[in-house]
Formats: sequence, structure tokens, C-alpha cells
Amino acid sequence: MRIGLLTEGGYPYATGEARLWCDRLVRGLPQHEFELYALSRSAEQEERGRVVLPEHVTRVWTAPLWAPADDGRTYSRRERRRFAECVKDLVRGICAGEPEPFAAGLYGLAELAREQGGLYAALRSETAVRAVESACRAPGALRSVQRAQVADLLDFVDELERLLRPLSLDWYEDLREVDVCHAAAGGVAALPGLLAKRFFGVPLLVTEYGVQLRAHYLEHSADAASGPGGHGAGRGARRPAVRALLAAFHMRLAAEIYARADLLTPGNAHARRWQERCGATRDRLQTVYPGMEADRFATVGEDPDCGDPDTLVWVGRIEPAKDLIALLHAFAEVRRAAPDTRLRIFATAVVPGYLADCRSLAAQLFPDEAADAVTAGENPVTFEEIGGPEAPSPADAYGSGRVVVLSSVIEGFPITLAEAMLCGRATVSTDVGAVCEVIGGTGLVVPPRNPRALADACLSLLRDPERALRLGAAARARALELFTVEQNVAAFREIYLRLLARGPARPDGGIPFEQPPEARVPGHWTSPTWVAPAAAADRAPAAGTGAPGAGSASAAGPVPVPAQTPTTTTTTEATV
Repeated sequence: MRIGLLTEGGYPYATGEARLWCDRLVRGLPQHEFELYALSRSAEQEERGRVVLPEHVTRVWTAPLWAPADDGRTYSRRERRRFAECVKDLVRGICAGEPEPFAAGLYGLAELAREQGGLYAALRSETAVRAVESACRAPGALRSVQRAQVADLLDFVDELERLLRPLSLDWYEDLREVDVCHAAAGGVAALPGLLAKRFFGVPLLVTEYGVQLRAHYLEHSADAASGPGGHGAGRGARRPAVRALLAAFHMRLAAEIYARADLLTPGNAHARRWQERCGATRDRLQTVYPGMEADRFATVGEDPDCGDPDTLVWVGRIEPAKDLIALLHAFAEVRRAAPDTRLRIFATAVVPGYLADCRSLAAQLFPDEAADAVTAGENPVTFEEIGGPEAPSPADAYGSGRVVVLSSVIEGFPITLAEAMLCGRATVSTDVGAVCEVIGGTGLVVPPRNPRALADACLSLLRDPERALRLGAAARARALELFTVEQNVAAFREIYLRLLARGPARPDGGIPFEQPPEARVPGHWTSPTWVAPAAAADRAPAAGTGAPGAGSASAAGPVPVPAQTPTTTTTTEATV
């Protein structure tokens, strides 16, 4: 079976979300042929390189979302009128929250890009800006967008062009040949699969371990709360009208993806509820938990007596959403009742400003202490990094204590909690995201932003080591049953076969596996109709030679793209 795996900002790059689970999925299904279609988020991500890919990854297509993608195409008067109608439908659907005009505009723009070339210049034109302005001022528009100013319109149009850049890619003639399109996330990552489903009938599978719509809301709410330069601000806070327009776009796109996908596989019930609220039907939902490599934690997990019984452990990214401030205040209460207790904080990544705030608070709450007049003092709270001499691996970090704490106010699927369970640790967690679903009765759960409750739960386990051991053993058994790579791969193996078996007939009447891969000749989604036939013939490879067309990748390596061929794609061969 040929699987087209769609990613954004992750696999096959060495950094980014969904990198690990995608790599484990691909390596766990060597009987299938994978083709990767990756959208990169930054030049830095591309410079850091890619992971080494297995042999059954036969092709890698990449395209940057961060770089300009102007193919130099200008439309005729007739084409401009057609573009104007499509973009009016699209922005009317965004501003008024209407699904039908949004879908009509989206697919209309995709058809235009397919026939006439990329949309870069058109989406940044005055026509697009005026269409957005009219939609914002029209009766029935969302109140939050009605007062959008010129600066807001220009900012939104600029962002809209970037988000719709996948419409102009030259991937689709290859995507039409795959048996299943598997999007490793929702949102923009699933957009190529949505078009392949629309135009070629390719079954679409969408996996979301963190709902992209929710992530967008959280990102922009942090921008609004912190302002430019704050801990939550990335590119600076956006104006309210721009945030409202972008939120409406992502809402409409998510609803369209959920309505058209053949199957949605949320990573937990928390993500599933988000999808259902956005229109997904239960008959097309199947929860598939993420898989983790249990062997990495086996040594610690099978030795429950390892670790200091008076040590609390926290592992994760040091950022405001993890609420380490509340954890430090809770630990102050723990120290009053159990003076010998220590707190070890292991960072997988940090937000520098927030880390400085946490260090400052720890120094104020816990002055350095010494046993006698000749001993150097030390703080009972330590900030460490995984990979250091005392914790070379995550398993060593979890194994340094008997109780692991999670203090977050925002969580999706708590990976660190599942890893602690694989290590056989008793856990104390706040009731956010999918925490209760992951714990399932094998740990203590308290309300978020409640240091007193967090302290009481930690003390109850510190004072009762036998209970902590029982909870840790139960947690490890649950994690081995639900959260391993093996169960994740087995679930997707069955899903791929089911989608292929019940998938709709292709518009062209094709049958899966009817044509061998070596007989395939790549086409050109964005080769416009205005290209002279002779020029198109010169660019087309001879049948059976395997020579790639514009923007394709092959075993022979990248081929220079002729100047007259419009393309927004950067392509490379798979690393074997």
C-alpha cells in the first residue's frame, strides 16, 4: 500500500511536533510504501536537517510556509473576475461563519491554481483586500471583525496567503496515486489531503494528538495577554480584529476537514470532544493513543525501589502553561510538614524569561540551607536539564524520585505523565486536558491553580510509601497496555486496510494497486493551461525512465526546475 503522509513543522525534520510518532509509525510499517509531503515552518528548521529515513520511504516533497512563493504569474481579466468571485465566497464564509461559501471559495481557488498557476500575487492584491473589507462590513458579519482597519486587513491578507499556500503546490498529481492520505495534524497540514480527497477521491485520514484549532486559540490568547515582548508573545501581539479573522478561518477550515475526512483519529477523549464540537460525527471518530518506546523506561520501571523516597520530580518544558509558580508555592507547604523533602525540576526546553522568574521565586521561598557551620548550603529546589551528568536520559530523571508531579493549567495529551507511568512512578497531577483519561485511577488528581491541594496530595504519597508503590505499579501496567508503540502501529495498520477496503471509487474509475509504481509518470498540478504544448512536452519525462518532472523528487536526486515552470515547492530525495 502507498501512504501519503502529510506533515507541518515536523517529520522528516529533526525538530518539530509529531516528529517522533511519525518516525515510529513509518518504521513500524515496513510492508507499506510511504511518501512524505512536509511543510516547513522556518529556515532554522530546515537548516537543522532531517532524520535518517528508512528504505520504504520512497519520496520526500517539501515546501516552506515561511518563504515567498511568487511564480510571477499575472492573471487575465477573465481570470481576475473568477478569482474575485472565489475570494469573495471564501472571506464571506470566514466573516459570517457560513460553511458553504467558505468551501466554494476554497475549492474554487484550488481549481484556479491548478489551471493557471500559483495564487501568491492574487491573494496579496488590492482585490483580495477589498473583498475582505466588504465581507467585514457586510450585514451578518461577526461583530469582532466589523471594525477592522486598513492595517488589520493587510495583516490578515498577508497571513491568509501564507495559510493557503498549499493550494498552489505541485504535489497533487502524485497525491492522486497514493492509496491513503494520512495527515499527521489538522489545519494547514491536512489541506493537501483535503484537495486530493475533493478532486481525486483519495481516502483522507486525519490524526490529531493536539487539536490545531485549540493550539491556535491558545497561541493568540497568549499574545493578547502578554503583549509584545511578553513571555507568551511570539511575533508580537496581533490586533483584535486580525485575531478574530484568523480564528474564524481556522474554525471554518477545521469544520471542512472534519466534515470531509474519511476517518479522524484523535489521540485522546479531550481532542475528540473538540472535534465533535466542530462538527465531526461519531461514526468517523476512533481514538488512537500515541505510542511511546516502553523499552527506554524498562530499567527504571522494573525497579520500583530506585530513587529517593523524599524527592518530588517535575519534568517538562518550563513555560507559563506548566504553572511552576503554583508548584513552588505548593512545595513550600510540603517543606513545612516534611523538612527533608527535595524538589528536582528537569527541563526539556525553557522559556528564558519564565525560567528566571521561577529561579527568583525559588531563591526567595527557599534560602540556601546548611547542616552545620562548615558545610556549604544548598537549595532544596534544583533546576536541571535532561542530558546532564545526573540525568543522562528521561528515565534517569523520573527515577530520581518516587513521586512525579504535573502542575499544568493547560495540557493536551500529557506525554511526561505517560512516561512517568511507564517508569512505575506514583503521580500527582492537575485536572486539565486528558490527564484524567491518561491516569485512569492510578494517580492523584487535584484542581489546577490550587497549591494547597497539590501540597496535600504530595504529602499523602510521601507519608505512605506503600501506597505510592501500589499506584506506581498500577500506572505502569496501564501505560504498557495503552501507550506503547506496538499498540499505536497495530491500530494504524488496521485503519489503513479498512480505509482502502471501504474507500470510495476514484473519479477516474481506477482500482487500488492496478498500476505498478514503476509505471507512474509524475504530472504537474500547477503547470498552467497557458504553457505551450511543446514546452510542456520538453519538461515531461519519457514514460518508464523515472525522470522527475518539475518539483518532483526521485532516487536520482533533485532536478533543477526550469525558469518557465511555476512552482512553490522545494524537493529533495529521501535519505536512506
